[in-house]
Amino acid sequence: MRNGTHSVGGCSSSTSIRNQQNIEDDRMIAVVLSEEYNKLDGSIGGRLSSLAPLPHVPRINTYIPNVSDASLDHQRLLQRLNVYGLYEVKVSGDGNCQFRALSDQMYKSPDHHKHVRKEIVKQLKDCRSLYESYVPMNYKRYYKKMAKSGEWGDHVTLQAAADKFGAKVCLLTSFRDTCFIEIHPQGQSPQRELWLSFWSEVHYNSLYEMRDAQIQRRPRRRHWLF
Repeated sequence: MRNGTHSVGGCSSSTSIRNQQNIEDDRMIAVVLSEEYNKLDGSIGGRLSSLAPLPHVPRINTYIPNVSDASLDHQRLLQRLNVYGLYEVKVSGDGNCQFRALSDQMYKSPDHHKHVRKEIVKQLKDCRSLYESYVPMNYKRYYKKMAKSGEWGDHVTLQAAADKFGAKVCLLTSFRDTCFIEIHPQGQSPQRELWLSFWSEVHYNSLYEMRDAQIQRRPRRRHWLF
């Protein structure tokens, strides 16, 4: 989450410089996202059950990797996809990717991302006590910001999704020390599993076993970026 506060004198100038740097960072990430996905094709077989999950800690987005780190992270994620025989259904990198990937898992289409975001934000608003301690900013400001199209989802919204939809959210990640994360719904048994890949702090996609993807999916046009 990037938040600049305007003030007088040097502070205003400093904020302008930071905002410009943020724009440049977003452009660089978009370029990497486009170039790296052009390299992705088929994977080898494997089983999801062989993955050992680590505990999940909800948190907001605070760090965006530089281009070099992002590229290395993506190569690590591709290797893990191959090892476990998993297939990504790629969604647009327009700031709504987490919600698009969740939509694809639930409705077999990323196009219902606005509805998914609306339901998650409602969960954040209605169950404030479950999430507020994980948000180091004004909580009302946080969930109102998260309601906007294009606002990146975070690990707090993933927990809210698990709770709202009664689902175990499973993440195959590009983190160096954390290959697999499970997010369990609080106070209830999961009724379904939602599988996502997570190119750490950059992008989410919808995830399937290669066998299931071949049965369920027809070829799709590539449209990761608008």
